[in-house]
Amino acid sequence: MFWNFLGWLLIGALIGWVASKIMHGKGGLIRNIILGVAGSVVGGWLADYAGIGSGNVWSIGGFFIAVGGACILILLSRLILGKR
Repeated sequence: MFWNFLGWLLIGALIGWVASKIMHGKGGLIRNIILGVAGSVVGGWLADYAGIGSGNVWSIGGFFIAVGGACILILLSRLILGKR
């Protein structure tokens, strides 16, 4: 269980880092982990709603869906907070 949790944190950090590079965001490791994990949830939900969900973040398609979800979260946070 510990290794599974650690794996999700690492993949979340990677997803958050990729999304922050795409969106030219600034943030640390904790922010990237939060964005990555939350982006996985948002991206997976939107993909399932659209009927294109891969169901697994460990696949290539699931990874890109999670990065897209994290990018959406960065965009929404910028719109709500009014920061660049």
